[in-house]
Amino acid sequence: MFFPYKDDNPRILVPYVTYGIIGLNVLVFLFQVGLGQQSNHKLILLFGLIPAHWSLISLFTSMFLHGGFAHLLGNMWFMWIFGDNVESALGHVRYLIFYFLCGIGAAVAQTAINLDSMIPMIGASGAISGVLAAYMLQYPKARVHVFMFLFIFFTTFRVPAFVVIGFWFLEQLTNGLGSLGLDISGGVAWFAHIGGFIVGAVLLKLNPLIRIEKI
Repeated sequence: MFFPYKDDNPRILVPYVTYGIIGLNVLVFLFQVGLGQQSNHKLILLFGLIPAHWSLISLFTSMFLHGGFAHLLGNMWFMWIFGDNVESALGHVRYLIFYFLCGIGAAVAQTAINLDSMIPMIGASGAISGVLAAYMLQYPKARVHVFMFLFIFFTTFRVPAFVVIGFWFLEQLTNGLGSLGLDISGGVAWFAHIGGFIVGAVLLKLNPLIRIEKI
């Protein structure tokens, strides 16, 4: 098992949008914690995306809710590492639009898998999956530093972005396909990750103003 902790890809623009998205997610999570368990549960039911009766508002609000500290930390960690370079490639405004479109695509993909589900879907991981796809396509050979865990030992090394992110997507795809047909009462929304990733890849490829870097 390996986990990325930084990259060697220098940013061009100050990633104001990335910082803003991270900051807003943290603020919303602190608000959730302050509500207490029962009120937080009501908040998630109200603003999370429930496939059986979703709304346009919940498509957006669900991206800023998280189910716990580990959920938030994992999402914001990946956003911190990879978001700044994608923002530099797209520019601030297009990056923000791109982020939300990936999040919407992720929600649609997960909803399509189980239209009758009453389980709220929350988290930024669908949108961030799109950011990962854009990073992999734009900077496939950028070096990413990762921790490698071997039982109780760990080491660090550098690998190309297409290896790290490609392996991550393969894991999402494998787990997603493996979950088909199962009665899952909560857990990881694998198809949100898959959907967000595919939307991100398509949007980047369709953008005529973005040149794929070969580094």
